[in-house]
Amino acid sequence: MKPKIHPEWVEAKVTCACGETFTSYSTKKVLRVEICSKCHPLFTGKQKIVDTEGRVEKFISKYKKTGNATKSKKKVASPE
Repeated sequence: MKPKIHPEWVEAKVTCACGETFTSYSTKKVLRVEICSKCHPLFTGKQKIVDTEGRVEKFISKYKKTGNATKSKKKVASPE
């Protein structure tokens, strides 16, 4: 490794949104995460929809079908 180009590797305190805290190593001293192994559906076996930024609602509103949608066709010039 080249000297003086890599960030320092320190012990970090990780805090989850559920309240769980543990220590790990990172380039930052404090990390805040939304999901940890205590609350992730894969480890808990409980179904949970994780949508903190409203992405599901944005997707539904963007792609929901409306009755007044019209299809526009482009005219193609004939090679004559």
